[in-house]
Amino acid sequence: MLRAAASLGIAAVGGGVSLLGAGVTGHLGTSTTVSEVVTAPTVPVESVPVRELTIEQIYRRDAPGVVQITATSKTRKTLGSGFVIDKAGHIVTSEHVIAGAHKVQVSFSGTDPIVARVIGADASTDVAVLEINTRSRSLSPLPLGDSDLVEVGDSVVAIGNPFSLTRTATAGIVSAVERTIDAPKGFSIDHAIETDAAINRGNTGGPLIDADGDVIGINAQITPDGAGNVGIGFATPINTVKVVAAQLIRSGKVRHVYLGVAAQPVSPSLARLFNLPVSHGLLVQAVTPGSAAARAGLRAGSTPVLIQGESYALGGDIIVDADGRPVSTQSQLRQLLTVHEPGDRLALSFYRGNSKRHVEVTLGRPPG
Repeated sequence: MLRAAASLGIAAVGGGVSLLGAGVTGHLGTSTTVSEVVTAPTVPVESVPVRELTIEQIYRRDAPGVVQITATSKTRKTLGSGFVIDKAGHIVTSEHVIAGAHKVQVSFSGTDPIVARVIGADASTDVAVLEINTRSRSLSPLPLGDSDLVEVGDSVVAIGNPFSLTRTATAGIVSAVERTIDAPKGFSIDHAIETDAAINRGNTGGPLIDADGDVIGINAQITPDGAGNVGIGFATPINTVKVVAAQLIRSGKVRHVYLGVAAQPVSPSLARLFNLPVSHGLLVQAVTPGSAAARAGLRAGSTPVLIQGESYALGGDIIVDADGRPVSTQSQLRQLLTVHEPGDRLALSFYRGNSKRHVEVTLGRPPG
């Protein structure tokens, strides 16, 4: 089980661009001199046959694990969705679906409601775990995917209970990734998935499913006014849910650690184009003032460029390992952070210019 839910920090920062689709050569350190403008090389897109499940196949496989949730408080009754994650009877949903409820019931399609126990809820990530007492053979846990692998254009299916219409399937694509959305108590949820699959009231808490039939997120929000579907919905990434749910099941609460950096992976082509000192690692894009990273002296990039539609801020530190382990993706760094708690010290190695440096960071808590 994982000990602490990790937060790298704020969302990745874009920036102004001097020339679309172009880069600058020359050393980019703390003081940057642009010596030449060059065109970024075109990366060929391979045509690889992809065998996707049909919507019918996804529905037949995953719908039995989707539930309707009725949360009753003194003043109102809230309807939402959720899904089974194991044979022990644990069900994941959005925290805001069951917030303030004194009674929570779960029903499968065509079955009588079952009283559910709230194992734990985390308003910082809008994730809650319920437990029901029923025979394990009657449960159909949904397989959990990897939200870090999600790309724009991927096919997705949402299954939920909009307006009390049980187990409704809607389909669409991933419209964007790396969105930042607000959790119920004002905290930010990073790496959220935007989709145009129809999500309405009652869908929240239900699964967003990829073409392999795996859950990649919890449908969490619709348009800002919440009136209904207009083709923009958001899902909490399943990699965040995995970490939080594990802690809630183990102890009923979550302890978040906070590093305070936004970072983007270094690719080999980016390293060659900009003469970076390493071909892997994480480019520091922003550092939250007052955070653990800021206290340790980490520096963010300040030279904005756009390469093949991706924004980068170059010239800052490049993190290459944490706790002695190489890190090339945000997911790897998050996973290393999850074994820590606030107050723990984390060893980081990074490049500043061509110089490799080492520092110990005392991890803190998220702002607020």
